Formats: sequence, C-alpha cells, structure tokens
Amino acid sequence: MKKTKIALIQMSCVPDTGKNLEHAAELVIEAAKNGADLVCLPELFRAQYFCQREDHALFATAESIPGPSTERLGAIAKEHGIVIIASLFERRAPGLYHNTAVTIERDGSIGDVYRKMHIPDDPLYYEKFYFTPGDLGFKAFASSAGNIGTLVCWDQWYPEGARITALKGAETLFFPTAIGWHPSEKEEYGDAQYDAWQTTQRAHAISNGVWVCAVNRVGFEHGDVVHNGVDMPGPEGAGLEFWGGSFIADPFGRIVARASHDKEEILYADIDPAQVEITRQHWPFLRDRRIDAYEGVTKRFLI
Repeated sequence: MKKTKIALIQMSCVPDTGKNLEHAAELVIEAAKNGADLVCLPELFRAQYFCQREDHALFATAESIPGPSTERLGAIAKEHGIVIIASLFERRAPGLYHNTAVTIERDGSIGDVYRKMHIPDDPLYYEKFYFTPGDLGFKAFASSAGNIGTLVCWDQWYPEGARITALKGAETLFFPTAIGWHPSEKEEYGDAQYDAWQTTQRAHAISNGVWVCAVNRVGFEHGDVVHNGVDMPGPEGAGLEFWGGSFIADPFGRIVARASHDKEEILYADIDPAQVEITRQHWPFLRDRRIDAYEGVTKRFLI
C-alpha cells in the first residue's frame, strides 16, 4: 500500500472568477512540482463566497461539468500526472444548479462527481437559494491516488455522511469548505466555533478509522463577484472572515498538519493507507456496529 502525498490549497479569493481560476491553477501546479499526488481546492474557489445574499444574476457564474474549470484543471492534471478535487457551482440544466465536487484523474478525465447533500440556510450562508440538494448519494471513488470520498462543507457536520462514505470503501475523506466568522461574533464565539468544526471532523476520522482532509479558504469577503466583465457587488456590512485553519487528521484523529487562520498556504501530508488497517484493528468500531438496531437513524425524530 503506497503512501500518497496530499496537498490542500488554502487560498483567498478575489472578485474576478477568471483570476481565481488562474490563481488556483498556479497553486495546483506549485503543489505538483513539490511532489503532490492529489491536490484538493476549497469550496467554490472560483468566486468570493456569493451566498451572502440572494441574487438571481449570480446564476450566470455557474458552469457545466465538463466545462471551463474542468478543462483548465484537467490539462494540469494530465501534464503533471496528479489527481485534483475541485468544488464548482454546477449548472446541470436550466434552473437546476448544484454545489458539486469533481475528481479529475491523472489523465485529465473526470473520474467522479459528488453533489453536496446537505444545503445550509443561515445568515450570510443562503445556499438553499442557489443549490439543489445532491441526488448522487454519498460516494467512494477508487482513484489512482487511493480510495477517497469527497463531501462538501455543511456535510462535515453529519456523521451519517462520513460513515456511509467510509462504508463504501473510502480511506481518506476530503471536505472542501468555505466557513468563517461573522466579525461581530468572533470575539465571543470564534474559538469555540473553530474548535467545534475541527472536533467534529476529527471525530469522523476516529469513528471510521479514516484520514480526514479539511480545506478552507482564508480572508475577509463581502461576496463581490466579477464574471465575464459583469460586476455583481456583494451586500453592505462587515462580511465574513474565513478562518482558514485547514488540517489533515490521521485515522486516530491526530492532527498531522494544520494551516494558519490568516494566510494562503499549501498544506502537505503523506497519507499512509496502512494506518487505516492498523487503526481499525485496534479500534474495531466497524466490527462492533449493531446494524440490527439502527433503523431509527432514518427517521427525522423518534418521539
């Protein structure tokens, strides 16, 4: 079982979608030149986080799959012989849009597509306006860089998604993310919010005996978007401070690499699939699951 060098691209985003794609491309190439086998970009990296408001004009920024982003990144994957995970605003059909993660194989082809299953609706995170919930289910993919599963941002809070993805054979879970602080809440709740975010994903690693790779963006954003020369400014106000803090946890839940809260970084770690086997032998949670007693988990509530 060969080790895989993972690179997580913690990047900041400017308003111009074209510039973000090119900046992402430069960072992916840098990671490849530093020996990465698999590179994962943050959620919706082509734009500032536009879900801070509801604006029909922003549907123009969505793209087909395959499309411009997969073409650009696919060429890089083929040239450098790497696997790339890219989170995109997918236009599936007129009026039908998804928050979608694409895995691009070493030959530049699309190896797998995952559509975000859990869609949030919170202040400045108005994703239900834009995205249809995924209909492909939770998936594992036997990529040329290992057995992986991708979930997206809000999915990270749900143990069911991580568990099903692991049960389908994923040994490393990727969570492309766009999460941050409301500036007015940071002083009182900031540390607790980040700690909860990290803790719940470390718990996925421990309870499933898998590697977990969480990659976030960084910087202040108001959701300003410029696409094909059209300016779509974000709402007035303090905006969001994306907290970075990308990290990689091993199957024992230990943090093996972690990024800062305020800088662009490429985070690297060597993923050893043998650690999945070893950890599950010592912590046999999958062996001891009471699959005869879990029918209630598919109910909204039990009283």
